[in-house]
Amino acid sequence: EERARKFPGLPIHPVEGDFMKPVRLPDEVSHLPHLGFFPGSTIGNMVARTAVDLLRSMRQTLGPDSQLLIGMDLIKDAAVLEAAYDDAEGVTAAFNLNLARRINRELGGTIPLDKLRHVARWNDTYARIEMHLEAMEDFAFEVSGQRFTMARGETIHTENSHKFDRRSQYTLLLAGGWTPAERWVDSEERFSLVLADATRPRNAP
Repeated sequence: EERARKFPGLPIHPVEGDFMKPVRLPDEVSHLPHLGFFPGSTIGNMVARTAVDLLRSMRQTLGPDSQLLIGMDLIKDAAVLEAAYDDAEGVTAAFNLNLARRINRELGGTIPLDKLRHVARWNDTYARIEMHLEAMEDFAFEVSGQRFTMARGETIHTENSHKFDRRSQYTLLLAGGWTPAERWVDSEERFSLVLADATRPRNAP
């Protein structure tokens, strides 16, 4: 409603949905060319098979003559990445620990938050930052009436943030039904936007 008021000459058709599930566009826009915009680097939070499934779903939603503009974070020096995901202000740590806090609040958990610490690790094999909650000592806890234990040094792997180079970006997009057309990077080559066309079906390699 706010955008409609701000841009009265622009037809706006809101769609509420979960982008991890199939999305159907309104009939009012079915005859128009479609450009999907997936900003940030959310695609990096998914393992490859899930990312490909999402890209294929977007291809199905947007149609055969569509384009996709997608943001993808780039591979950087491991020390830079680990520092970014374990910032001195503790913002990412608070975000990560909030998972355990919500489990305690919403699932009747008894996780001792003061015995967990946030850990960010670069996994070079999978080109991703992994976020973990690491036990600083042995402890036991319950969630929804079930008992669990963690040993000192054991971790709960909470999130991934995959990073890409040009080849891995293009391979992922091609697997998802998109043909890269243009690519832009910032001056420090830390982040990129890729514009891709919906790949047309073909019978040959």
